[in-house]
Order: sequence, then structure tokens, then C-alpha cells
Amino acid sequence: MLVADSPVTDSYARLTEVLPGLAVTEVRPGDALPAGDGWTGAAELAAGGPALEAFLAWDEAQVLRDYGQRARPDVVASFGLHRYAWPACLLITVPWFLHRRVPRYPTSHVAYDRTAPGLPLGRLAVRPAGFACLPGDPAAALPGARVVPDEDALRAEVRAAVAEHLEPVLAGFGPRMRRRGRALWGMATDEVVEGLWYVAHLLGEPERERARHELELLLPGATKPYVGAAAFRELTGPDGEPVHTRDRASCCMFYTVRPEDTCATCPRTCDTNRAALPVR
Repeated sequence: MLVADSPVTDSYARLTEVLPGLAVTEVRPGDALPAGDGWTGAAELAAGGPALEAFLAWDEAQVLRDYGQRARPDVVASFGLHRYAWPACLLITVPWFLHRRVPRYPTSHVAYDRTAPGLPLGRLAVRPAGFACLPGDPAAALPGARVVPDEDALRAEVRAAVAEHLEPVLAGFGPRMRRRGRALWGMATDEVVEGLWYVAHLLGEPERERARHELELLLPGATKPYVGAAAFRELTGPDGEPVHTRDRASCCMFYTVRPEDTCATCPRTCDTNRAALPVR
């Protein structure tokens, strides 16, 4: 099932190397995506029907098992969207960041399984639907390549590719989350930024610094439908060291389950606590 000569294969191999809890399989053009045995198509999630109900039942059971209490239905849906959108955005942002190639994946071209043993972040199966690259890229001669003139145009391709994939998914999750429009795209903005920022940290500090710069260019603000900018800031840590943080455009609602346990970029976390917390 692997496409050995895909223009993004090396990117996904590097992603799996630093983030072994997530696996990506590339399905040959024309082949069907896997189904059953834990697999859910992204288009099924977007449809908002029984497949989404079954998907969210996993999140509901996980909260009850791990925290001994039930979460509100809208909170469960927020968790479910995050757990899908975070790795799904990496399908696009990681090839762009590592190799300056931007694949396109409509929802009909992606399936997700988060039940595979040994893969806490799950596994994704994708079927290629073309990609964008820069002039001079050897991949420009491959089938499905679309050459764009410069880095700014390639950043526009990233924003368009993520929006193409996430817009129908947000529409499927939105009613259950009791959110719409700006609130949903705020979550999407956070998934794009924090997913790549986290992976870049695993690649090493120079790459994390480069990721901050690249993400600020990707999301400078006023890039609809995304909400706000990458919003990085620098704080001073307990020992005077610089601590990088960012201001999220949304809240994952985890505080409704565990009020004392918030992440470093949560809107509810003050700067003093942010400087003392690891970014996650």
C-alpha cells in the first residue's frame, strides 16, 4: 500500500521517526482507503452521523476511565476534534516545513484509526490528490505537481490545503461542540500552529526556532478563515531564561474536567504559570 516514490514519503518517514506514536500510510492512487477494524474516514466524520457518534464514544469512555467523571457532550466533541485535527494538520504542514511540498487531501482521501496498539496518536491513511511545490524542486516533474512561484504562494497553498480538509470536518463536529464560525476556526488555527511547533521541538531546537518564524509568516493575522496570528511571545523563566509561549485562539475545555491542570498556552493560564510550565 505504500507509495515508495511519493513526494511526501520522506517527510512522513521523518515525522514517524521523531513521533513514533503516529503512523502515516500512503495509499496508491485509485486504491480504496482502509475501512473497518477501527478505521474512520474523514468524510464520515464530516457527515456528522453514526460514524461521528461512534468516534466520540471513544472520547467519552476515555474521560470516564481516566478521570472518573463524565464530560459534557460539547467538551467530548471538542476533545474528539482536537485528537483528529492535530495529526491531520501535520499531513500538510510537515511536508511543507521539511521539504517545501504541500499535499492536498480532501476528506475523501483520508482515514484515521486511533485504536492500533502501540500508536497512542493513531494512524492515518492518505491517498494523494496532487501537491504544490516551488520552481526547481525535482518533484515538480512528477504527476500531480503544481508549481507555484515563490514562498508566499506556497504558504497560501498550505492555508488552502488545511482549509479544504478541515472545513467539512468542522461542519460535522460544530453542532456537537456548540461552536461555529470564528470559534471553530480558532481551534483550527491552534491545531496548525501547535502541532508543527511540537514536532519541530522534537526535530531539535534550531528547527523549533525556524518553526516559530515560519508559522508567523504562515499565519500573520487577517488570513481568513483562520483566526488571529501564530501569536508567539517570549517570557522570562524562573532563572531568567527566555521561555517561548503563544496565545491560543481557542480553549480545548479541558479545565471543565480537570480545572487545576491546564496547558502552558491555555487562555486561562497566566504568564507567571506559563513561564513555569512545559509547553505541550
